[in-house]
Amino acid sequence: MTTMRAIVLDGPGGPEALTIREVPRPAAEPGQVLIEIRAFGLNRSELHFRQGLGSFGSFPRVPGIEATGVVAEAPGGEFARGQQVAAMMGGMGRTIDGGYAEYVVVPASSVVPFSSGLDWSVLGAVPEMLQTAHGSLTTGVDARPGDSLLIRGGTSSVGLALAVIAKQRGLTVLATTRDAAKADVLRAAGADHVVVDDGAVADAVRRIVPEGVSGAVELVGAPALRDTLRATAVHGTVCFTGMLSDQWTVPDFYPIDFLPNGVRLTAYSGEAGDLPAGVLQGFLDAVAADEVSVPIGRVYPFDDIVRAHADMEAGAVAGKLVVTVG
Repeated sequence: MTTMRAIVLDGPGGPEALTIREVPRPAAEPGQVLIEIRAFGLNRSELHFRQGLGSFGSFPRVPGIEATGVVAEAPGGEFARGQQVAAMMGGMGRTIDGGYAEYVVVPASSVVPFSSGLDWSVLGAVPEMLQTAHGSLTTGVDARPGDSLLIRGGTSSVGLALAVIAKQRGLTVLATTRDAAKADVLRAAGADHVVVDDGAVADAVRRIVPEGVSGAVELVGAPALRDTLRATAVHGTVCFTGMLSDQWTVPDFYPIDFLPNGVRLTAYSGEAGDLPAGVLQGFLDAVAADEVSVPIGRVYPFDDIVRAHADMEAGAVAGKLVVTVG
């Protein structure tokens, strides 16, 4: 039997619950794609899964909601062998084994092709981060050139990606951080204004944009949502995307009291199909041309997965954490 190395989680626990072992290498059936993984990014939802939070997934499981690599098998002919691809969502790392491995089998619908000479450590950072940022800006906020955007939770990987692509699209970007020392990280990503978040930023935002921002992406979660709504203009939109606070619900939600008059509240949670191949390719081409940057916080070898998860849990690194395979 052909085997591979994989990172397996037998049940909820701390970072040390992630163990590397030899497991059977999966094979693809028609409608599926076997990907030889070269790198994968870490995501907050994988931290929640490891901790046993939420109702999704089962154990034992190979975690990981995304991966980048090359096609090893595509029995249905959807992709050529050797094609560079990104895979994300579609149950990865939750109901099916995910990207923390040397190989993964995913539905063809979860695969997005690309072609790039960038290093795999860079490519591994992009897919889910870009999908979430792109979807939050377009489907969520419906941001247009000239708009102002508040990114609540700006030093997260998605927050930094939002700053990059929002600036690329001609928006005025306000981004928050709890640590004033990280202001330069936000400015380097494209933030025009940095707001230090002490739990209440609406007044500070309105000193910069008196009428309130055109749109906001909420990445901190439920505890910050009411204040983010207060920072947003009438007919502006707040998109609830992230839960860095690990608090997902608003207790005793009474809409008329909670929502300011005329401020819209929506949400975004996307799949691979929400990241068009042209958007991914265009972003990677822009990175290769030094027109935009990928906000990578740190790159780890496969064997350092425990340290990588410990760093993610501690919030020790600003930007996307990436693991290389092989």
